[in-house]
Order: sequence, then structure tokens, then C-alpha cells
Amino acid sequence: MTPPEPAASRVLVIIPTYNERDNIELIIGRVHAAVPAADVLVVDDGSPDGTGKVADALAEDDDRVHVLHRTAKAGLGAAYIAGFDWGLDAGYGVLVEMDADGSHAPEQLPRLLDALERADLVLGSRWVPGGTVVNWSRHREVLSRGANLYTRLALGLELRDATGGYRAYRSEVLEAIDYAAVASEGYCFQIDLAWRALRAGYRVIEVPITFAERERGKSKMSNSIVREALWRVSQWGVQHRGRQLRAIVRNRTRGTTS
Repeated sequence: MTPPEPAASRVLVIIPTYNERDNIELIIGRVHAAVPAADVLVVDDGSPDGTGKVADALAEDDDRVHVLHRTAKAGLGAAYIAGFDWGLDAGYGVLVEMDADGSHAPEQLPRLLDALERADLVLGSRWVPGGTVVNWSRHREVLSRGANLYTRLALGLELRDATGGYRAYRSEVLEAIDYAAVASEGYCFQIDLAWRALRAGYRVIEVPITFAERERGKSKMSNSIVREALWRVSQWGVQHRGRQLRAIVRNRTRGTTS
């Protein structure tokens, strides 16, 4: 890849929501306090608690706020794919993933955007020096660290936090990696996108963030999301290691016949 140009000025922060009525106004306010020029796209999955209506009211008062309504809860990955489609069609140069519940501090968004001056994709990382988590149980920390360790071993990645969902993409990365073909959700969706970017030759770096457990509302994490990540990463790992083995055999065969 050629060295990246300074990060584009048009930034879109994509915030998927499902029953985040108590959080959405606060998180958008924090985004604009941290990066006043950023636009926000709320992708609401038909929240029965009225999150979409709150977002619509915010959008009426602020032209930096946009709302994409979807009719049903279809998952995090599908929400981000819809948001990426919307943002790329609108011509944004940088697209950011951010949770609605405050676990991703908008005050640290400038850190991710500044890092785009030397990278194509920036991951907010809990597990690099300087990164931390707040109000997590020991069980949850072990699960996250273990998932990332398994991902590194299975796929040969050097990333410390491939499962994290606070990240900033240059638009050309998303346009190149066929994100719309990603069928996975949760942890697995994030791993898939980062791995695709790396395999396409883009520079992916990590910057430390503070991840705080939500104070309002209910977590969307489930055992099915964890099982999906384990299954898919295992499949990808077998395929990846198989390709490596075949390449080694081919090289040795060529060496003995030359």
C-alpha cells in the first residue's frame, strides 16, 4: 500500500441501536463535544422502546445527525453493513464504528482519527499497553483475552484486540474488502473485517482505549455470539493453515525438482 494521505475531513460515526432510548442523546452529544465536525448515523433496528423516534427528533434539530430505520432486529453486522452502504454512498472519507451505550468513549475518538494519518484502519484496543477495561467481571475479561489469543493463534494475526468494535476505517478500505459479503455477527464480524483488511495489504494499527461496561440498558452479548465466533474462527484457521501447508509443500517440491 502507498503511504496514506492525511485523514479525510468528512467523518461519519455509525451507531447501531436497539432499545437505547436512554443512551442515544447522551452519546451523540459526547461525539459532537469531542469532534464537532463529525456526522452521526444512527442505524436503528426498529427499537420498540422508541429509540428511533428520539434519534429522529435529534436529527430534526441538528443536520449532523442522520437516522437509518430498519424494520427488524437483524444483528450488529447487518446494521454496520447498512451503515457502511449509506456512508459510502454519501461520500464520507472516514467511517467509524461506535457502540451506543457509552462503552466506547467518544472523548477518545480524536485518538483514532489522528492515527489514521499513518494507517488505513485503526482499532481501539483494550489489550495493548495503555488500554483498559472498567467494571468488567474477571470472567468477561478472561473470555475476551482468550478469544483474542485464540484468534491470533488460529489466523496468525498480530492484533491484540481483533474483536473490539471501536474502530475507524478509511473509505477505500471498505470499498476494497467486500464487507457486504460478511455474514457473521458480533465478535466474528469485527475479526472478519480486520482480517480482510490485512489480507488486502492495508495497514491496520491499534491504539489504546478505555472500555467501560454500560451503565444503562441491557447488554446485547449472548452465548450464541460467542459460539459463532469460535466456530467461524476455527473454520478460517483450518483453511488458513491448510493454505500455508500447501504453499510449503509446493515450495519444497519445486526445490527438489529444480
